[in-house]
Amino acid sequence: MGRVRVGVVRGGLVWGAAVAGLVVGAAVPAAAGAVGSAGGGAAAVGGAVPEADLAYHGFAVMSAGLVDLAFTPRNHGPAAVADATVRLRWSAPLTDRQELPEGCARSGRQVVLCRTGALPADGVGERIGLRVRVLGAPSEVVVELETVWGGGAVDRHRGNDRQRVLVLDTGDPYHF
Repeated sequence: MGRVRVGVVRGGLVWGAAVAGLVVGAAVPAAAGAVGSAGGGAAAVGGAVPEADLAYHGFAVMSAGLVDLAFTPRNHGPAAVADATVRLRWSAPLTDRQELPEGCARSGRQVVLCRTGALPADGVGERIGLRVRVLGAPSEVVVELETVWGGGAVDRHRGNDRQRVLVLDTGDPYHF
């Protein structure tokens, strides 16, 4: 595992280290050459920084505090991305015990991180699906999806890789 010079700038620090493609909370000084975009830019190596445009589309369904979420990552290009990490932040805490799919990991009471796998330029990745249980079975929950590591590519169009979805406990799918 090598050093990763990507991440989110918070208080003068860039957060980001990769373990099996997932971002974990390790701090690297901002002066280390990282680009401070929240989608994970990369320091230029040899002067060229690849550009990608990541987006997520899918649906969420909630019934009795159990949320099924499925989404497909897409890269509108122009460069391919070997891997990226998307953060799923829930408005309510998740129960302590969760069975997450391979490539996803908890990162706090309300956060799950999932790796996207390879995303070809102007192509789609593999569908990511997970089922989580929200603590207390609320009548609604908000889930926010956002790229936190872009695989070393710069994403200059950040609006489409951030989704905020209100999911009511109706058993109906809410598409994004």
